[in-house]
Amino acid sequence: MRMNKIHLVAILFSALFLRLLTLGAYPLMDTTEARYGEMARLMVETANWITPQFDYGVPFWGKPPLFTWMSATGIMAFGVNEFAVRIPHWLAGIAVLLLVSIFAKRVGFSALLSSTIIATSGIFLIASGAVMTDMALTLGLTLALVGFYWCWYRGDFSWGIAGFIGLAIGLLAKGPLVIVLFGATVLPWLLIQHGLTGGMIALWRRIPLVWGSLVLSIIVVPWYVMAELATPGFLDYFIVGEHINRFLMPGWEGDLYGTAHDEPRGTIWLFWFYAAAPWSLVLPILLYKRRHCMPAVLTQHSGLKAFLLCWVLSPLLLFTFSGNILPAYVLPSIPAMGILITILLSNKPANSARSWVSLTACITPLLLIVATVAIYVQVGEKRSDKVLFDYAHANTQTFYVGKRPFSGQFYSRGQAKHYTHATLLPLDEKFQLIGTTESVQPIIQDEQLSCIQKYTAKSGRSLFYCGKP
Repeated sequence: MRMNKIHLVAILFSALFLRLLTLGAYPLMDTTEARYGEMARLMVETANWITPQFDYGVPFWGKPPLFTWMSATGIMAFGVNEFAVRIPHWLAGIAVLLLVSIFAKRVGFSALLSSTIIATSGIFLIASGAVMTDMALTLGLTLALVGFYWCWYRGDFSWGIAGFIGLAIGLLAKGPLVIVLFGATVLPWLLIQHGLTGGMIALWRRIPLVWGSLVLSIIVVPWYVMAELATPGFLDYFIVGEHINRFLMPGWEGDLYGTAHDEPRGTIWLFWFYAAAPWSLVLPILLYKRRHCMPAVLTQHSGLKAFLLCWVLSPLLLFTFSGNILPAYVLPSIPAMGILITILLSNKPANSARSWVSLTACITPLLLIVATVAIYVQVGEKRSDKVLFDYAHANTQTFYVGKRPFSGQFYSRGQAKHYTHATLLPLDEKFQLIGTTESVQPIIQDEQLSCIQKYTAKSGRSLFYCGKP
């Protein structure tokens, strides 16, 4: 048994350490990571911590600022680089694991097994260190649901307040979605355990709703008010557009910052099976094997298993009815999946369970190594312009001919400008053009420039060092 525990500890720490090592091993890629990384860089440069900016002077209303605050804090600590903007999200993943470990231990199950399962699920390992909103949301929802259950089960007022702090984190990470996911977990569970009336009465008696709501409001309301005052129209776009129109309208055309996704209804289940692999394949097998005793299982441990099952299913059922989804939307279900699998394995011999989990858990860290090498060698240069700025001359004006990707903005520290027909090139000094050869050649001919093609990336864009002959 001791050796198997050592195996699990080694796998857990290896997975987390490997992810830490990869944070600076590949470039920020367009569009998500480069966009959010550039927004964090802009936040630090402009010292505007209220409204994230899509570009200089262009407010970003699509998400609350927590993810930008996180990456901006990394930049202040480590400078403008990939590691800096990713490390806060890795730390958020560690926080989720610590929270789950505390919870699993308190309810009498293996903290080590739960953490290993969560840390080696594909989407969790990727998101732990990816510049996006979902890990912060997952941290907030996990704290909210753990706080709720522990306050309900033990009557611990401090855990109840912690649950509302979790909701506040979620509201600053992604907005009202955290309330919907929380309700989609808690309300069905209350119906299962107490019925509608009994559940509402117990909710009022056991959870510090008034004090918790006050704490939540103190944390959240000031930013929402300041954001609306700073850029009027934010609340309408964010609440109505991002949370109603985006959910109900596939290919929603009101998106100010990109292209809405249009997946077939129900695709979230496919996303879950491959994004949460290998454990998304394990959980249905375990549930099937325990199907005959499920009625008893759902009421054991003060309804813990039913609570976890509702938690796993809440984002999947919610996004079943939406076509505007991404694989990362399954991430909030992963902490509950880890604890639930641990509980379902608890009736097996310890050595057998740990050995089997050890073998399964090795899959994702090995794939992480392969994926990092593939991105570094092949994919990264196609989806990021970092390599062009490795060849660029420092302190030289740079102009993008055609599309200017966010990676170009980030790696040029915001100095790369977008060339238009109205742009006046600095013909009395050397400058740089970036674009496809077909788009740059007419400018070279029209302005009678002498240019050296310094590098052509796998994206098809080239770097030209130009000046008058």
